[in-house]
Amino acid sequence: MRDAFTDELESINQSLIEMTNLVASAMARATTALLDADLQLAENVISGDETVDLLRNEIEERAFDVMARQAPVATDLRMMVTTLRIVADLERMGDLALHVAKVARRRYPGRAVPPELRANLLEMGQVAQRIVAKAGSVIASRDTDLAKQLEADDDAMDGLHRALFHVLIEKPWPHGMEAAIDITLCGRYYERYADHAVSVARRVIYLVTGENAAS
Repeated sequence: MRDAFTDELESINQSLIEMTNLVASAMARATTALLDADLQLAENVISGDETVDLLRNEIEERAFDVMARQAPVATDLRMMVTTLRIVADLERMGDLALHVAKVARRRYPGRAVPPELRANLLEMGQVAQRIVAKAGSVIASRDTDLAKQLEADDDAMDGLHRALFHVLIEKPWPHGMEAAIDITLCGRYYERYADHAVSVARRVIYLVTGENAAS
């Protein structure tokens, strides 16, 4: 029975990795759609969010089923609780990619990102990809040292977010209110995406050590 239980836990963990890959792909495609005014790609991200939501529901149902049947304790119980929290973070990351894609769709055939901010948003997208890739590796390996590295990536995202606001507030803005709102929202979406990835890493640290990582 213990072997079957272990197999169930590993299967759930593999589903978490799959979900991480889905939200990583969603944000990568949403960033391209945003920067290139690619309507089809934006639509693909938007329609694909249902897959993320369905996977969240499936993982939650399996976790609750295991808890009901096995009544896990100690580390096993921590695994179940951590799983439920991680899956919520990942689902929210998918939603944030969806929001970026919706900005791209709303502004089509125009581009939501003015030329002078393209490099900034591109870098935010790249940081998002780096941090979600590490989050997936942390889930797979439970490497607490790697988990702690996500804090530095989050700091990089925060710096890019501040730089975005500097352009909007400190310099003359010639692109109108709608463009300013779009950029403000997108900056927030990327920043929160990174925050949720850090939350995933902190939850893995808790799973491994039983101690909450410092915020």
